[in-house]
Amino acid sequence: MARIICLIGGESTGKSTLSRELQVHLADRHGLSCSRVDEHLRTWCQNAGRAPLAHEQAALARTQAELISEAASSRSTDVVIADTSALVVAAYSELYFGDRSLWGEALDRQRGYDLTLLMGLDLPWVPDGLFRDSPTVRADTDRVIRRELTAAGLAFHTIYGSGPQRLQQALRPISRLLGTELTDPLPAWGLGQATWQCERCSDPACEHRLFSRLLNTR
Repeated sequence: MARIICLIGGESTGKSTLSRELQVHLADRHGLSCSRVDEHLRTWCQNAGRAPLAHEQAALARTQAELISEAASSRSTDVVIADTSALVVAAYSELYFGDRSLWGEALDRQRGYDLTLLMGLDLPWVPDGLFRDSPTVRADTDRVIRRELTAAGLAFHTIYGSGPQRLQQALRPISRLLGTELTDPLPAWGLGQATWQCERCSDPACEHRLFSRLLNTR
């Protein structure tokens, strides 16, 4: 069974870009058979030319989970990189429609994934001219996802930085998961003269305290 690495977060947080970079890095540089699962919600919106309605949310979440499971079931695949999960659909369902009914199943699915990477909010918000809403919605999505993961006791690693720095940050927990060194021998992430050294990204209080300290050194 393939290892499942799931990237989650709100809109314009770099999930798609990082998932593609991880796939290339793991396959080309380390010879792993790596399958990537795109965000079904975005594909659905592009095909339909609109955002989904309240009654369509459950099917979207279920399909995303099924696509991940299908990719992981291939015997020839070592790693599955999922560009989002049902958790993000559950977050949108709550924020837009006040519906919290999708969280239970989405969290159960998330427990079955080997690694959860939450995208930090340090990248600039960029409208896509289609369905991205606002930086406020992005921040609210981050907030409710963190709330549910923490309440459920599900570990996650928050990924900061841009370009190669973001990739290196993501590779650190993946290296531990796979039991092999995947990162380059460079500082993984830095702001000014400070370097990110937090190994407890699943602790939001710790993360926010250290991140604020780094920002204040700029």
